[in-house]
Amino acid sequence: MRSALRRRLLQAARTDALAALDGDTWRSRCLHCRRALALRADGEALGTTSLEHVVPSAWFGRRAAAELCARVGFEPDDPRNLALACASCNHGKGCTHDARGPGDARAREVVAALLDARLARWREPSETA
Repeated sequence: MRSALRRRLLQAARTDALAALDGDTWRSRCLHCRRALALRADGEALGTTSLEHVVPSAWFGRRAAAELCARVGFEPDDPRNLALACASCNHGKGCTHDARGPGDARAREVVAALLDARLARWREPSETA
């Protein structure tokens, strides 16, 4: 797995109030379905764990998504926009809501609700948290 992806997965875990480091494994829940997820302390995803860009990267710079992007500092890889999700939920969102684009009202609604959930789980980043 690429080191950049591992760093982002660790950012998501370290800033997720539901994530806990248990020995050498981070344990958390999928942002979508709350399925148990695991991530090694070095950032290697275990099982179905994947990295979710809550506001899709492709939406950045698009006028219809400006309000959502502003909530995460206009950067797709801002830790507020990164979450842990199971691969099936992440893939499903990518094939439906993300693909419809920010011009679709329902897609914006779903992404806004997920962003609310991510920000509700936010904790300030720390190296050991």
